[in-house]
Amino acid sequence: MSGICHAVVPAAGIGARMGSDIPKQYLRFDDITLLEHSVRALLRDARIASVTIALHPDDNFADTLPLFGEPGVQRVVGGAERADSVLAALNAVPGGVDDWVLVHDAARPGLPAQDLQRLLDTVLASGVGGILAEPIVDTVKQAGEDGRVAATLDRSRLWRAQTPQMFRLGELRAALAAALAAGLPVTDEASAMELAGYPVQLVPGSPANFKVTAPDDLALAAWYLAWKEEQA
Repeated sequence: MSGICHAVVPAAGIGARMGSDIPKQYLRFDDITLLEHSVRALLRDARIASVTIALHPDDNFADTLPLFGEPGVQRVVGGAERADSVLAALNAVPGGVDDWVLVHDAARPGLPAQDLQRLLDTVLASGVGGILAEPIVDTVKQAGEDGRVAATLDRSRLWRAQTPQMFRLGELRAALAAALAAGLPVTDEASAMELAGYPVQLVPGSPANFKVTAPDDLALAAWYLAWKEEQA
């Protein structure tokens, strides 16, 4: 079986929750966009042979980035939902069905190199697809319809899913297409693989690999990136 790895980055969203005039993936800190930070985190591992980025059809920002002139980086037109964009990118990945593909959020700029290495090492050694995830340490409450606490959940078996999520290219492509055709809810790539009956292993990740969704998250992302530079 192939050990070749590729990456896909869905970046066709508008980032409405950021309250910005531009899509959040193009917001800058350290004079670099979130998208560039996230893609460069992937390219730091030499095992990633290519990165395919799915963009909004009316994207007017990508042409200004040197990122899209780098070897191995290509772009495609994304879709209305995340799963549509991922599927469009998967269809354009320059690899075979047995190659591995890692799907990573455009707004996760803080992916630590050791976390990416751990995911690649674990999945390639086992041959079983997996995702970076973080064990939940907070107490988790389930709400009732009246807005009051209905139950306290057992957090010992709860994990917060992150990206990258890594699977065989052909299997993920088929699983996503089948889920979309059936109208099934697909919130991440792992959920499509689960619906298709594939095992998905959890690989421990880091709090630094969080998703930027609100304006205050930019300052936290900058702090994590500065901390990573100090540790290097």
